[in-house]
Amino acid sequence: MATVFNRVTESTGPDAANDIDENYRPSADEPFMNLKQQAYFRRKLIAWKEAIQCEAQGTLSQLQIDSLREPDLTDRASSETDWSIELRTRDRQRKLISKIDAALRRIEEGEYGYCEVTGEPISLGRLEARPIATMTVEAQERHERNEKVSRDD
Repeated sequence: MATVFNRVTESTGPDAANDIDENYRPSADEPFMNLKQQAYFRRKLIAWKEAIQCEAQGTLSQLQIDSLREPDLTDRASSETDWSIELRTRDRQRKLISKIDAALRRIEEGEYGYCEVTGEPISLGRLEARPIATMTVEAQERHERNEKVSRDD
């Protein structure tokens, strides 16, 4: 089974994902989720994932260097609070990485850019702002309204 990435490389050369002009931005004037747009969003998602992983590695290194054995109780409490916030942030980013991986899988499967509820194309503006989006704005709003209603019950 040929993946989307394989089709990209077969049809445009081995470095197709890297051959995209740095100034390229997907346009509504071109066919939706063509190979160029897929490569653009793949590159954007991979760069985002790498940046998150780099930050996480920095946090891990800092945790290993810093000591939480502050002599003053107030300083120690402050340090522990700071690290707790940092670790919660890293946990949210870990969850974000799984969403990025899911988006990359959708690109490979040819499903990226289409709403999982309606099957309609997700606007390029929404994908540009939130490349992990799985629903159109309208479907997302309906989902959030339904979620709010069930929470209120």
